Amino acid sequence: MKAIALIAVLMTGGLLIYSIEGLPDWGDPDSPASTHVSPEYIQDALEKTATPNIVTAVLADYRGYDTMGETAVIFTAGIGCVLILRKKRKGKGD
Repeated sequence: MKAIALIAVLMTGGLLIYSIEGLPDWGDPDSPASTHVSPEYIQDALEKTATPNIVTAVLADYRGYDTMGETAVIFTAGIGCVLILRKKRKGKGD
């Protein structure tokens, strides 16, 4: 069983290292994030968020939705774990 897990980890690691070739260079101004995503945030930040500072608009407004979603997922997972792992009390009739 340990050999299968080791093989799976090594294959996954190899695949991740191999896929690094397809990533753009660090700070590349011609990368898809810089040419398609960033201009939209820069142009529409003031209009959509009513915040003149672009960094504050991204962190407070756009990332706020992401953080709220992550919190909801973690809360739901925690409640699920509590419900699964709780001890059932025996009643008088049991």
